[in-house]
Amino acid sequence: MAADLGELLVPYMPTIRVPRTGDRVFRSECAFSYDSPESDGGLYVCMNTFLGFGREHVERHYRKTGQSVYMHLKRTAREKATGAAGGAVPRRRNGKVFLDLELSHDLHGDDFEYEDEAKLVIFPDHYEIPLPNIEELPALVTIACDAVLNAASAYKHHEPDSWEEEIQVSKHARSLRQQDSGVRIPPSGWRCSKCEMRENLWLNLTDGSVLCGRWFFDGSGGNGHALEHYRETSFPLAVKLDTITPDRADVYSFDEEEAVLDPHISEHLAHFGIDILQMQRTENGHTENHAQSRASEWEVVQEAGLKLKSVYGSGYTGIRNLGNSCYLSTTMQVLFSIPEFQRAYVGNLQRIFDYSPLDPSQDFATQMAKLGHGLLSGQYSKPPAKSELIEQVMREEHKVFHWLQPKGISPKMFKALVSRGHPEFSSSRQQDAQEFFLHVVNLVERNSAASENPSDVFRFLVEERVQCCQTRKVRYAQRVDYLMQLPAPIEAATNREELLAYEARRKDAEENMMAPPESVRARIPFTACLQAFTEPENVPDFWSSALQAKSAGVKTSRFASFPECLVVQIKKFTFGEDWVPKKLNISIDVPDFLDLSRLRATGLQAGEEELPDLTPPIVIPEDARESSVNNSMDSPEIDESSVMQLAEMGFPLEACRKAVYYTGNMGAEMAFNWIIAHMEEPDFAEPLPVPSYAEPELLRTSAASPLDNQPPEESISILTSMGFPRQQAIRALKGSNNNLERALDWIFTHPDLEDDSEAMSDAGDTEPNDHAFSNANLHSDSTPSPDQDASGPRIKDGPGRYELFAFISHMGESTMSGHYVCHIKKEGRWVIYNDHKVCLSERPPKDLGYMYFYRRLSSC
Repeated sequence: MAADLGELLVPYMPTIRVPRTGDRVFRSECAFSYDSPESDGGLYVCMNTFLGFGREHVERHYRKTGQSVYMHLKRTAREKATGAAGGAVPRRRNGKVFLDLELSHDLHGDDFEYEDEAKLVIFPDHYEIPLPNIEELPALVTIACDAVLNAASAYKHHEPDSWEEEIQVSKHARSLRQQDSGVRIPPSGWRCSKCEMRENLWLNLTDGSVLCGRWFFDGSGGNGHALEHYRETSFPLAVKLDTITPDRADVYSFDEEEAVLDPHISEHLAHFGIDILQMQRTENGHTENHAQSRASEWEVVQEAGLKLKSVYGSGYTGIRNLGNSCYLSTTMQVLFSIPEFQRAYVGNLQRIFDYSPLDPSQDFATQMAKLGHGLLSGQYSKPPAKSELIEQVMREEHKVFHWLQPKGISPKMFKALVSRGHPEFSSSRQQDAQEFFLHVVNLVERNSAASENPSDVFRFLVEERVQCCQTRKVRYAQRVDYLMQLPAPIEAATNREELLAYEARRKDAEENMMAPPESVRARIPFTACLQAFTEPENVPDFWSSALQAKSAGVKTSRFASFPECLVVQIKKFTFGEDWVPKKLNISIDVPDFLDLSRLRATGLQAGEEELPDLTPPIVIPEDARESSVNNSMDSPEIDESSVMQLAEMGFPLEACRKAVYYTGNMGAEMAFNWIIAHMEEPDFAEPLPVPSYAEPELLRTSAASPLDNQPPEESISILTSMGFPRQQAIRALKGSNNNLERALDWIFTHPDLEDDSEAMSDAGDTEPNDHAFSNANLHSDSTPSPDQDASGPRIKDGPGRYELFAFISHMGESTMSGHYVCHIKKEGRWVIYNDHKVCLSERPPKDLGYMYFYRRLSSC
């Protein structure tokens, strides 16, 4: 028999591999579905690619790749039976073979037993070889099978512990001496003290200087003033300002040249007035000082205390919590309740699967289709049998009935893909649902260049009117947006007297060290939120082209178009003066029907005079000029941390260096886009050629001829790879002195700029006019074609009358903690999605929502 098996496997031996370090072995999840070893058909693991496939999809992989040998894994779990003596029946001898296989049910080891079965299957004849079969199988096959069965989770390197553990405590943390300079850092409004930059700002923990970064591990860009400050002072530690949360803060050691941990970060920040000690959370996720005040919110949002009826079938599948992943679950539940997303991914399921790449786990369209099918097919949401319901009732008082409840789907593969390279979403910490929504929309945009783009339903134009307060002249510009952020003006609360009385009781309790009184929720009219949205706002550092100097300016925003689906976010989160992030305890009477027609933009009005179309002068600091001279003698500066992030994904090191360099050190995500756009080029992995730098005099030139100002082809490629037309990319780069970040801003503020016949020539391109677009078509009730302007964004305009169909609610003190649930209106009834639990809603808490999703009324 041994000889027979050996001869049988001889033709396939070249295709059987032993997993190497870095290989991911998918032993618990199908690449195309949520089948697992516990599914009826089990799971097939390819012995070459180590991808897993359910019974329905393994044939597709065999036909596409020709790989014939698969390991078939099957697990059967059952409740332990008891013998006559009352003891549990012993487990079968083979017991639990799949050592760390994640279970899809809450099975307690004392109550259940497992029967695992593993065998090799040879396609297309489905010849089966039971495992283990050490004596009869060739040694290589035995080693490969053992390695697959004992492989670690395919997602291990995506989990936060695996990379956070690599960050070491700084040698300066304990001995850091802080200067008593009286510096107090406000909770907002930061800027670099040398160049006025407002992003990528770092607080030096010795003297409290706030300076911009350059090439730090987060991949953000800057002018390097934080590093220069260290070279001048030798003050070693700095913390990134926008990363400070109750749990963590990103700290960098200039001396050690790496990200570090600071165990004394709370004391070091308190030295500058940043108090995070009050933000420590208890194990249940509530804030220590405010758990009592938030209890009612948790109960109301989750509809606790009500006997909610579970629902099953198509569209009623829950999503298992992977550890603070409810922000992902709620967002994706809402997105796949939208017909455009259903049609783009689930409607094209077979085509997407048939044309998926060899590694479907890394393909965005495939994983979106897989997730959508898992939620909408009903395959993973089936009601329990009648006998199970009876047994569940009998066991309810003992709380041992979890295994009878459907656990929904576990989107590990999807989360690993969409969060790859993102420092926050790749962790298991709680995140902001609004930020994740925009992140997913960005991924959809990026991956829909040659196909239907379902995120078109969210896209709309905002008209921004800026007026110079001295000259009264105005400038109109448009930008693309995907959601409407509404302020929550506390001063407009209808129960102000009650709030003032509560505040007095709270202060009295605090002074007398008594228990805090029961909190009072501010009731704010939705109309007040809309009114606050329409109010003019001051423009910081406004440069008036009429005065050729900085001046006071005010800005108002209106809708230049109305989207098919309007997303409204209530701005509930703010910072106190003590740096403690606070969530406003508010209730807003959000309406089921919304009419925003009065917020339609009107464009330039009669009697208004436009500001001259001039750009502010480019000021090059002396240190930047000196740096440019030095750089002409040296190699180009490259963010090595971004390079290593890309190299860890498996890309050639030199290609990673080129990607980071050609994207201007703007981070790993931007460089990753460059890699995808250029990986087929013959010199993809060749070393980076050192360019010749321009003389400093050229930096001082305020304008150049069109030929001299021709943008670098690499910069054009980056923008075109993001979905922007080539001519638009060229004009944006020319209008921003070839600065990629400013070019992106230019594109979003010039969305409807049309290319004329002269503009089709690269050499004949000139400076664009800010007002080359027209608002003439934006007041019609008709829906323009998304292809009406190839150079502008695809806009689906229409009336501004909407009906609410979904909302996401947040419970807790901060977006970095707490819990999210969502309510979706389906078949005329509200349904609550609380992780894997899906039930009919009895009292949808629409007044406590965080994000609201409206659909344009079909009768309009």
